[in-house]
Amino acid sequence: MNAAATTIKVLKQPTSTDWIDQAIANMDTILLDRSHCEKKAAGNALRLICRYPSHEKLVRQLTALAREELEHFDMVNQILQERGIPLKPLPPPPYGETLISNVRGEEPKRCLDFLLVSALIEARSHERLGLLGYHCPDEKLAKFYRGLMASQARHYRIFWLLAVESFSREEVDQRLDELATVESDILSTLHPQPRIHS
Repeated sequence: MNAAATTIKVLKQPTSTDWIDQAIANMDTILLDRSHCEKKAAGNALRLICRYPSHEKLVRQLTALAREELEHFDMVNQILQERGIPLKPLPPPPYGETLISNVRGEEPKRCLDFLLVSALIEARSHERLGLLGYHCPDEKLAKFYRGLMASQARHYRIFWLLAVESFSREEVDQRLDELATVESDILSTLHPQPRIHS
């Protein structure tokens, strides 16, 4: 496996080697954070279902996505239990909150932005899980991360397709480019606390 192959082209900048070093040095925290990420991803899908209940395809696809995220949540929690790592809260990095703060308030632009922010989060998860799968010295854990990596690419594609099926391709591409720049800027400085999105 080539680490470079884990990048989705929409991302403006690849993850820095500093983040890889930080993550490998704090693998228990990164694993706990992954549990929180899976839970939050399921919650995000359910919130979008509740916000847009008349969007039949969105409801159908995000119901399946939420189910899969909860399955991953359970898988991560089993590994945490095996490693003797207790479930506990973690202060979130500014990544998610900063991205969400760029969501426009009026519909239908709000819907588009939520879909694209969700897509970007999944794209970055895909990239970073691939890096963990490539660099993690614990082969069992590395294999687990590689297994999760593929699903993140699928999830990115679900959100992106929902966007292009509901909005013009030109509008989607322009807004995705803008939000991808924001996403890259957030990660330009390494957050002192190790997280999947830090």
